[in-house]
Amino acid sequence: MPKNAELLPGTLDMLILKAVSLKPLHGYGVLLPIQQISGEALTVPQGSLYPALYRLEHQGLIAAEWGESENKRKAKFYTLTTAGRRRLREETAEWNKLASAIGTALNATLDEV
Repeated sequence: MPKNAELLPGTLDMLILKAVSLKPLHGYGVLLPIQQISGEALTVPQGSLYPALYRLEHQGLIAAEWGESENKRKAKFYTLTTAGRRRLREETAEWNKLASAIGTALNATLDEV
């Protein structure tokens, strides 16, 4: 089984915004979609998750509301704000631009240098 990829600095917030954009999620519930949509390649340590959620909430990118989880426990559910949607679009565009540039560089041939 291949080793999970390590998150690059700055990508955790973007991945959390993406997960929360799909549907309202409670804290621990944010981890699962990140793993699923990455084909199980990415995992988020719980110790990194909660500080990131707190930071994103205080930046106004996500909003929290108390609710009941699947196992009938009280939990904070997070949703994306308008500012969060805008940030996710911007970061996605920047990430795709960077990934494309790296892909182009890695596929370069001697004739292109």
